[in-house]
Amino acid sequence: MDPENYSNSSSRKNTFKNPATGDQILEAYCPSRYSAVRRVSREVRIGNSAIGGANPIRIQSMTTTPTQDVKATVKQTLALADAGCEIIRITAPNKKAAEALGLIAKELRKAKCTVPLVADIHFLPSAAMEAAKHVDKVRINPGNYADKKKFLIKEYSDSAYAEELERLHEAFSPIVLRCKELGRAMRIGTNHGSLSDRIMNRYGDSPLGMVESALEFIRIAESHNYRDLCLSMKASNPKVMIEAYRLAVSRMQTFGMNYPLHLGVTEAGDGEDARIKSTIGIGALLNDGIGDTIRVSLTEDPIYEVPVAKALAEKAMKLWGTHKAGKDDPAFDSIDPFSYKRNPSDSLEINTDISIGHKHLPRIIVKSPKPTSDYESIIQTVCKSQFDAKENKIEGLMLAINQPEDLSDFLKLQEALKSVVPFFVLDLSEAIDLEHLELTDFPKTDSKLIFSQKFDKSDAHYLTNLIAYCRSKNHLLALNIDAGDLECELGPVLQKMGGANLILCSELSHQEFHAVGRYRSLLQTAQSFLPKCPVWIRNTHHNSIDPKDYFTDRLMEASLLSGSLLCDGIGDMISIENEPELEKAIVLAYNILQGTRTRMTKTEFVACPSCGRTLFDLQSVTQAIRSKTDHLKGVTIAIMGCIVNGPGEMADADFGYVGGAPDKINLYVGKDCVEYNVPEAQALDQLIALIKKEGKWVNP
Repeated sequence: MDPENYSNSSSRKNTFKNPATGDQILEAYCPSRYSAVRRVSREVRIGNSAIGGANPIRIQSMTTTPTQDVKATVKQTLALADAGCEIIRITAPNKKAAEALGLIAKELRKAKCTVPLVADIHFLPSAAMEAAKHVDKVRINPGNYADKKKFLIKEYSDSAYAEELERLHEAFSPIVLRCKELGRAMRIGTNHGSLSDRIMNRYGDSPLGMVESALEFIRIAESHNYRDLCLSMKASNPKVMIEAYRLAVSRMQTFGMNYPLHLGVTEAGDGEDARIKSTIGIGALLNDGIGDTIRVSLTEDPIYEVPVAKALAEKAMKLWGTHKAGKDDPAFDSIDPFSYKRNPSDSLEINTDISIGHKHLPRIIVKSPKPTSDYESIIQTVCKSQFDAKENKIEGLMLAINQPEDLSDFLKLQEALKSVVPFFVLDLSEAIDLEHLELTDFPKTDSKLIFSQKFDKSDAHYLTNLIAYCRSKNHLLALNIDAGDLECELGPVLQKMGGANLILCSELSHQEFHAVGRYRSLLQTAQSFLPKCPVWIRNTHHNSIDPKDYFTDRLMEASLLSGSLLCDGIGDMISIENEPELEKAIVLAYNILQGTRTRMTKTEFVACPSCGRTLFDLQSVTQAIRSKTDHLKGVTIAIMGCIVNGPGEMADADFGYVGGAPDKINLYVGKDCVEYNVPEAQALDQLIALIKKEGKWVNP
């Protein structure tokens, strides 16, 4: 495929410089960053199914039973298939496990189960060669396959690097030829934390290193005219994962490749945190039109992965089905999609303790689920939340649009909650407008009020008067507008007035752009008229792709919008307005900020989802560790079932709890193992002692 024919529909020419070679890479990783247009990929057959091309997004999961326990593995595979899993992966850590795949496949076919099977291979070429006889696809980790990780610091000359690639060619070619002969597909599955020493020393532990690692293996496969490939670029940090997948598509585009992509956030953990983190990473790419098959990795029974993945796939297919290439895309996109950088904005002071924008932590706004007239109930609900006044103080209260004309109930709320709520946000409407504000004597406090105004309810003249009023009273005004509003008569008017005391948000409908695209386009257009205005991300029914009336769906919708934007560096305030329960909305907002690593308010857990290699009960151990350490704000703890997912996969964790042998745990500080073979019964206490020794412990 000609790269020029697949470039973005707009004329922008953002580039990313390859630090190793200095090559310039056109930003062509998706047809549009504003409309969700599906990326074109080649179709790859996997058994009786296929991924890529015009096929729907396929749902994957992985068994957690020991592979050589054939009966248990067959039982779990059948349960996953019944739940709607379309591709199932089984680990083959050695040749005997690979041989067991033949028995497993035989029993499944006897049971009339034809779901495609994938063998998960890390280190042993012999296991891969055996597994290819029995399964429909083989997953190869390029960081581990035929490479021994010694974490050596070594400068490779060009000739030495070429010798390494020749050695890799000899080691990898046999499995390529075996898969080609037997008609098997292959996934080149790169993981952030398990890159080879060769890659680490030339590219570092980076998204670029992840991509180049995969390209080395792809080139070997293509040298044998084998192209039944798909790629994955997994990381436990959604930002790293998003950047790596985007860069992979861009690099493939440069070389005329269009292999399908398997999406996933690895080691996401369990519970709401894992669902949020997975939706952020996978969802950001689905919003870009990228992804052919997905797995939501949970440290839970794998059957619980399937409904989350199915819901994500359904939203993506619905989104892709309603968008075409964006003819109205802004001419320029200032955001580098391959390297995270927070969007520059001015600092707006709320009070002496709280400011928004610039380098300040993103702030949370909470919408009252009740009409303002029910102010007594609102007061009770807010106070019942019992958030700590220092760390989790409710930062804003946005009231319902249908306000009483005299604003008396709002003033009662403001007076009653001023010690709990540092700032209030009031949605303006036909019931409450500028005239009402001018006639109201708001109490003198240290905090500013933030008014929110939809432009479709007013005109430019009214808005200029409203801005002038807010500035005269030292209040802030959030403009709920679309890029098109600025491009008309409103933009030049605001340009003359300047952006002081203004915030931008968007929850308005647009026939071309999706919700993420509306914010991106608003931000780009605003640079001509209102540069450096802070941005407020509003998660509402209007901003949802396909809203359902239950909490997990609202969690996913909010993570799809807010997560995508925050990982692009966009967002200085966030509100979860599609969740009616106040406490749930607050916790969800904090968890999304945690998942994007833009505001850390608790311990970050990196926990693998278990598989047949796991050396302890991951689910119960994860819960036990969480119960003792989840108050350690900003500390990252990795919980890994075996050495394969140990020093490699935990990448940027502060501490690691890794299965080293049956009933034995290895403890890590960063990537350094500091205690070997600790009896499992003592390991949690030893971990806590290690955290204390490193000065990262605080009492609950």
